[in-house]
Amino acid sequence: MFKTLRSLPKTVWLIGLISFVNDSASEMLYPLMPLYLASVLMAGPKVLGIIEGIAEASSSIFKLVSGVIVDRTKRTKPWIVLGYFLAGAGRPLIALANSWTWVLVIRFTDRLGKGLRSSPRDALLAESVPANQRGITFGLHRSMDNAGAVLGPLLAALLLSLHIPLREIFLWAIIPAIITVALALCLKEPKQDASFVPERFVWSMNGLPPQLKRYIFVVGLFALGNSSDMFLLLRASEAGVPPAQIPLLWAGVSLITTVFGTPLSALSDRFPRKYFILVAWLAFALFYGLMGIPHISIWLIVGLFVMYGLFKAATEGVEKALVADLAPRGMTGTAFGWFNLVSGAMLFPASFIFGWLYETLSPTYAFIFSGSCALLALLLLFAWVFRAPTVIDIKL
Repeated sequence: MFKTLRSLPKTVWLIGLISFVNDSASEMLYPLMPLYLASVLMAGPKVLGIIEGIAEASSSIFKLVSGVIVDRTKRTKPWIVLGYFLAGAGRPLIALANSWTWVLVIRFTDRLGKGLRSSPRDALLAESVPANQRGITFGLHRSMDNAGAVLGPLLAALLLSLHIPLREIFLWAIIPAIITVALALCLKEPKQDASFVPERFVWSMNGLPPQLKRYIFVVGLFALGNSSDMFLLLRASEAGVPPAQIPLLWAGVSLITTVFGTPLSALSDRFPRKYFILVAWLAFALFYGLMGIPHISIWLIVGLFVMYGLFKAATEGVEKALVADLAPRGMTGTAFGWFNLVSGAMLFPASFIFGWLYETLSPTYAFIFSGSCALLALLLLFAWVFRAPTVIDIKL
């Protein structure tokens, strides 16, 4: 594995470094959002669900737009730079918000940036390496991204321990934003094969293999149960985890994902990727089922967050590598655009439904709903997607 890592192109490492710096800022603020909304802006779980749902679902539309445009123009760098610029410029403005509606607008800008950069970045990663290195490439990217998610919450915990106001912590995010944009400007476009440039913009799924369409549909169903992670942090807080330790708990999840993300994804280059996804989705369903236990203990919360970190490590890179495996030549951006669109668009109903169940009925009903969606998606993935004979399993 280490020999393969050293042989990866500079573009892969640079994109990983960009994600590391960007997530250091993003994840420094992410665990603080529930606290900020509740203690400063006096907003509850329903508002949290609306904000996260609208922001994430809206960004998913631009993931498709940027993916289709990349296939037609064969230009990824402008969208990556613009995406990181919008996200970096928006986060510090949360400190100036005096109502949750302004937080919604700012989060939308942040997620708009993510929407514009995600599909072009994924396409650039997929086209920078051969097929038998896609797993380790996407795994490395997710590991470096999650390494930033380790550093970010640790910085948040440090600043909270120093009694720095929440508003001021949001302002600190401007520094990594500047660094991220500067690094993105250093990216270089790969050589493109003009014979695979589409003659026109294709906004539908026409041209994508049937199995890829099925996979995207099932991923969307799974995403319906995968609401904003902020609800997990809210659940941990209500279970008795001290506010200053919430960022540390989230940093622990990211650390596990960082450590195991690359080796697990690298294994998917040698063994069928489907097994990693099936086992991870089963673990996700179990995780959400146990998180819904009334009067859950702090120690069980900690153990479940460890499981959640392993789930993310086994899926984040592998799911995208499978998209690249199934995508036809010249339509990688479109394939990632639809994958990101469907999975992202479901975050609005997922977060809204979860937040409504959480506040109106009880956390137990909310977590049971998510776990049930995951189990149904798991069954469809096994019986409808992976039973088809055209699944590509890369073996060395």
